[in-house]
Amino acid sequence: MQKKFILAIDQGTTSSRAIIFDFDGNIVDIAQQEFSQLFPADGWVEHDPEEIWQSVVTTIQAVLHKTQINALEVAAIGITNQRETTLLWHRKTGAVLHNAIVWQDRRTADYCQQLRSQNLEAKVREKTGLLLDPYFSATKIKWLLDNVADARLQAEQGELAFGTIDSFILWRLSGGKSHKTDATNAARTLLFNIMDQQWDEELLSLFDIPKSLLPEVLDSSDDFGATSAALFGASIPVTGMAGDQHCALIGQACLKPGMLKSTYGTGCFAVLNTGSEIIRSEHRLLSTIAYRLAGKVTYALEGSIFVAGAAVQWLRDGLGLIKNAADTEAFAEATKDAGGVYLVPAFTGLGAPYWDADARGAIIGLTRDSGAAELVTAALQSVCYQTRDLIEAMAGDGQPAMVLRVDGGMVVNNWLCQQLADVLQIPVDRPVNQEATALGACYLAGLQLGVFKSPEAIQEKWQLDRQFSPSLNSAAVDSRYQGWLAAVKRVSTLPE
Repeated sequence: MQKKFILAIDQGTTSSRAIIFDFDGNIVDIAQQEFSQLFPADGWVEHDPEEIWQSVVTTIQAVLHKTQINALEVAAIGITNQRETTLLWHRKTGAVLHNAIVWQDRRTADYCQQLRSQNLEAKVREKTGLLLDPYFSATKIKWLLDNVADARLQAEQGELAFGTIDSFILWRLSGGKSHKTDATNAARTLLFNIMDQQWDEELLSLFDIPKSLLPEVLDSSDDFGATSAALFGASIPVTGMAGDQHCALIGQACLKPGMLKSTYGTGCFAVLNTGSEIIRSEHRLLSTIAYRLAGKVTYALEGSIFVAGAAVQWLRDGLGLIKNAADTEAFAEATKDAGGVYLVPAFTGLGAPYWDADARGAIIGLTRDSGAAELVTAALQSVCYQTRDLIEAMAGDGQPAMVLRVDGGMVVNNWLCQQLADVLQIPVDRPVNQEATALGACYLAGLQLGVFKSPEAIQEKWQLDRQFSPSLNSAAVDSRYQGWLAAVKRVSTLPE
């Protein structure tokens, strides 16, 4: 059969999706499945790896069935994934040792503080571009080795494998033949030197992690292996892989230095392409790898917010204020403003630029007139204010934003996009194809095959759906933003 399609696996924090694209990057069809969020203790977040694996297989099978596309017609697979989420499994049996520890999890906060008190953060940051925070994988690996029975002994004997979700899915897809990752995912572990592009022996020693656990690191477009034929009826090569925010950067065609995107999913992640230069932030942003193609590294400056769409999910599932996420737009349109109510969604701490692992959420400014509509509006506004925190930090690092490209499930909400433009006081561009993360995985897989000839060819495919321009005066916006900063200060556990 003729190869006509590329399959993107988009394994996110709350759901897995399989999306089939044609060779022009157009969506043919999508299958999606949510999975359980596990909260075994305060600040702990876990996923069942077997449930994730089944959701990946089920959605792939579902989208192939819906479209009546034969696996023989699929030229390649691209994988994009929630980053930093950490697993260990047995190399011989494939059995996982423990639930996956999710990127949002804060259980290693005390350990990170111990390392900071030993003045080790500067060294770690120089090598990795990251901060000492529970967000990243290394402290999660150490926790698993120290807390799961016999894990450290088995690791030292070479019996275990570590992976972020991309590596785990690839290992399972390939029937245990391929234990690999790409440079973007490796760069989020606190173990990968982003300058020399190698697992760092000094960092492995610092975190007491055996090197035998680690996957091989490849370019983001590369030969990662192939699926077992038994899974989908034919073996399909895997030729693209990158973390979700890096794929979104590529899907948004932010492939030149100075281009900026922000993705609004479970969390919010603003990523600025800095080209061949590593920008060392003075405002607690992350220096990271944007992507690596043909051995050439492109770097990025990133601000990470832990809770964006997760706040809407909480309104739906935790409080029952809405039936579905789409309801938020009508609430916000009706109120126009939260009436002085601020929701600080620090459910698992605060990310950039605060990095306060012990902060917890709060609702501030309630009056007798406050109701469901104000709380829903405050949740949406919190996403905008947190984005401004990141944009202000980037400006402080000499990287002012001129325009912001947005994507992710939340940006179908026109009120939110307009509010973003108002709060940021810059234009916000929403593309025609808002599935930027999966599209980036498609592009990476297609680049390796030659379906897409070059990054420049990808840039030509980007199309604007709508631009949102600031409509509120800056003084009013600044006043509301000061209220947000005051609310954050109320929940902060950091010293003055």
